[in-house]
Amino acid sequence: MVSFAKKISNDIYWISSKSTIYNHHRTTNDKIERSISSTLLTTFTNMKLSVYVYLAISALIHTCVAFAPVSTLLQDHAAKISQLKEIASQYPEAPTDSIFYLRYCLSEKEDDELETLLKSNLEWRANEGKTICGSASAALEAATVVAGNWDNTPVRDMAPHASAVNKYITPSQCLTTPLNNGDLCYCIRAGQIDDAALMSEVSLEQMTEFFLYCKEVNALVANMKSEKSDQLVTVLTANDLCGVKLIGGDATFRKALSAASNKASDLYPNLSGPTFLLNLPKLLSALVKLFTPLFAEDVRKRLKFARGPLKDVTDLSEISPSGNAASRVLFLEQIDELLA
Repeated sequence: MVSFAKKISNDIYWISSKSTIYNHHRTTNDKIERSISSTLLTTFTNMKLSVYVYLAISALIHTCVAFAPVSTLLQDHAAKISQLKEIASQYPEAPTDSIFYLRYCLSEKEDDELETLLKSNLEWRANEGKTICGSASAALEAATVVAGNWDNTPVRDMAPHASAVNKYITPSQCLTTPLNNGDLCYCIRAGQIDDAALMSEVSLEQMTEFFLYCKEVNALVANMKSEKSDQLVTVLTANDLCGVKLIGGDATFRKALSAASNKASDLYPNLSGPTFLLNLPKLLSALVKLFTPLFAEDVRKRLKFARGPLKDVTDLSEISPSGNAASRVLFLEQIDELLA
């Protein structure tokens, strides 16, 4: 354990010393974020640690992002959005909503790099990602047939390889719900997912496709809500780590999670918000306390750890808008406190 901690400490110290903080529309450097994720995943894979430990520690790199009203941002970036849409016109099934392109404009990347990233995204959507995106779009339409109501059944049923994956990943362990501030919160109880049994029924590629489908659905919902609310909606993540395994887990599941995460970082710029680590086991809490001081002070201020939220929730569906009213109100209040 000492040598493991020393290895991680050295890696994080090097990365954090190279970090650049921006004060424009976002506050993290994409390349640094991917570098940290890659370093952590490689180390954890070599150490054969649980995927949930990787999830917990990698969450340290997520930071809050503050934006002006969407209407203002669309005006400020109108020329660039038009330029990106012109590039997208070469792809018949490219997204048409301006907010999709606005998220690219809010990046700190140079124009040529930004356009290359967009073209790569559109190529993916026209080829290997075509079925994923088509299913996500159809699922969103089916889920919102009744105005003001959300039907999650078609979203689950239309997911890639749903017949296998849905047996192990259900709304009781994993769901996305709106917050008081308008953002979305993706909640997951990793310790309740039988990843070994799950990966005995699906391949690495199939599991990766499922994760990317989830990202696509969340992105579509976030953009739809952004247009309606005039607030650029992000997707926060709440990892309830109570009961997670510190060592073990399925290696293929870890690889699928990593592959989807790396791909999503390019496919969905300026979509992810902060990550909350909730109810950490004592040993994991000790590791986090060891790593946290190695980050700069402004980064430490954005780390979100807490014991309490979701602690007394038996089934995550309780915190959905159609779930248990008291449980949902308490959860939302606790998240508000973490965001304050």
